[in-house]
Amino acid sequence: MDIDLENKSLEELRELRHEVDRAISGFKDRKRKEAIAAAEEAVRAHGFSSLADVTRARRGAKGKAATTRAAPAGGEPRYAHPDDPSLTWSGRGRRPRWVNESLESGKSLEDLAV
Repeated sequence: MDIDLENKSLEELRELRHEVDRAISGFKDRKRKEAIAAAEEAVRAHGFSSLADVTRARRGAKGKAATTRAAPAGGEPRYAHPDDPSLTWSGRGRRPRWVNESLESGKSLEDLAV
């Protein structure tokens, strides 16, 4: 589909942009509906009646989302540098440089686990 944008008036270009924006929005809506339908199908395949049943399962009695307690600051290290075990990370906060470098080199967090 070739469109000669150079010979379009400003009004025609704005109308074209509006149509493209509508098409993008419609595309996103369709994809979201497809994803929800696929999730609903997977939920039913696992024996639940709806996606809402699965998401409600994580909520407390008053309908609030369940929370987990954070490990205390300076908690037990969960990851250690493979070559220098004195370098550790608890898994909370910003990743240390050595963790990022290990991940970039193809290792996974499981490879660094203590």
